[in-house]
Amino acid sequence: MMRCQIHFDNVETDTTTAHYDVLIVGAGLSGIGAAYHLQARCPTRTYVILEGRDAIGGTWDLFRYPGIRSDSDMHTLGYSFRPWTEAKAIADGPSILRYVRDTAREYGIDQHIRFGHHVKRASWSSAEARWTIEAVRGPNKEPVRITCNFLLMCCGYYNYAEGHRPEFPGEARFQGTFVHPQFWPEKLDYENKRVVVIGSGATAVTLVPELAKKAAHVTMLQRSPTYVVSRPAEDRIANGLRRILPEKLAYGITRWKNVLLSILIYKLSRKMPERVKKLLIGQVREHLGHDYDVETHFTPRYNPWDQRVCLVPDADMFDAIKQGRASVVTDQLETFTEKGLALRSGQQLEADIVVTATGLKLQLLSDVEFSIDGERRDLSKTLSYKAMMFSDVPNLAYTFGYTNASWTLKADLTSEYVCRLLNHMERYGATTCTPRRDPTVEERPFLDLSAGYVQRALDLMPKQGSKRPWRLYQNYLLDLFTLRFGKVDDGTMEFSCAPKLLTAGAEEPQPEAMRTREAV
Repeated sequence: MMRCQIHFDNVETDTTTAHYDVLIVGAGLSGIGAAYHLQARCPTRTYVILEGRDAIGGTWDLFRYPGIRSDSDMHTLGYSFRPWTEAKAIADGPSILRYVRDTAREYGIDQHIRFGHHVKRASWSSAEARWTIEAVRGPNKEPVRITCNFLLMCCGYYNYAEGHRPEFPGEARFQGTFVHPQFWPEKLDYENKRVVVIGSGATAVTLVPELAKKAAHVTMLQRSPTYVVSRPAEDRIANGLRRILPEKLAYGITRWKNVLLSILIYKLSRKMPERVKKLLIGQVREHLGHDYDVETHFTPRYNPWDQRVCLVPDADMFDAIKQGRASVVTDQLETFTEKGLALRSGQQLEADIVVTATGLKLQLLSDVEFSIDGERRDLSKTLSYKAMMFSDVPNLAYTFGYTNASWTLKADLTSEYVCRLLNHMERYGATTCTPRRDPTVEERPFLDLSAGYVQRALDLMPKQGSKRPWRLYQNYLLDLFTLRFGKVDDGTMEFSCAPKLLTAGAEEPQPEAMRTREAV
């Protein structure tokens, strides 16, 4: 069995380049979670987190629009290792941001973060079994080089610098104010103003009831309806359990309750879409009354979970509509006018402020340029291995959460698996792990969602395969058994040792030799 010198001290390898065992990109929800798992499961590994912004929090630090909140419950969006203890399960953005920052501080993770570091390029050397990361930092964009043995990308899936913002006919004529939620002005005054929110996704249904508290009136303009479901902001079972059980036990029970419930609902939506559709639309009718035109405004043309279902806590959006503070218009924009919007039906919507809740702009791994042994690698041409690594790309993992459940459920599993992988390599003396593509596997789109933001970005994403381990199942239970308990050395992952790091006189083993031992 070969032995490799796989650990490097956290010292300067030259006058400009530091080296770490693991480099994490992103200090948001995923990055802080990944750092915790690394500290807990691989305590001898050195690591650093590079964060492009100047603060911890990622999405929850970036988005500042009124009412910003999660559309996943915090018992599953929260970390598996740190219970969510606040009463509200559907939490507001500032509470989530505080939770992430408190976690980083409590476990000393904040001491490993380098802020203001924008990663531009990552270059892999097979001879040395390491990545060279090129970043720029600070307002002067000072170049920085850092090397690592393993690269873990926890930078989300959308562009922080740019949202999706189509150009509308006649918008130059509009004398009011345009606002995109991703870049909400801190001092925007919308009190007693007429507001039109263009869009019908999660951001729109969050904004409408919140803006309606102060605005003269809020209109949500949508081209087509979205499934909208109400859910209590507080989980009474969770709060009850916390009063009678130890904190971690209560949290664990609630977490599993919510996981299993979400899986059941998703499965029913796929197997009995018409029945689930009837239930969802029926709930809307109960809230808005039988006189409201639910068929036009809240009955989508697609089946549940062909796109994400929007959540409104405590029916807040429905209440705003019933009270006359908000309304929904299902129509198409013909053109902007000086005073508002002219619709295809002939209806005119007067507006002082127009909020373009038109979606996110997806990007793969923050548009970092990757190369392997001097050859640029287009990751969109690869197959996704276990929805966390790329075919024929060594020592690189990424975090991509579920589209039908909480992001953190998958983020936790991904981080745990990376730690298993690192420990397996250490035990067997390998420096490199590479998922090798199976030429018999058929390519399929990475995400099976018809939502516009997904369809616009499919060409940027890797592909998934037609069978394991290349298939993306969007199922927490399946992933749990695969990533937490399945074999690390599964016949697809290739382990090797860099030539420069082989101990003198040692020989590279045959792959079978590594597979004769029990996987970690």
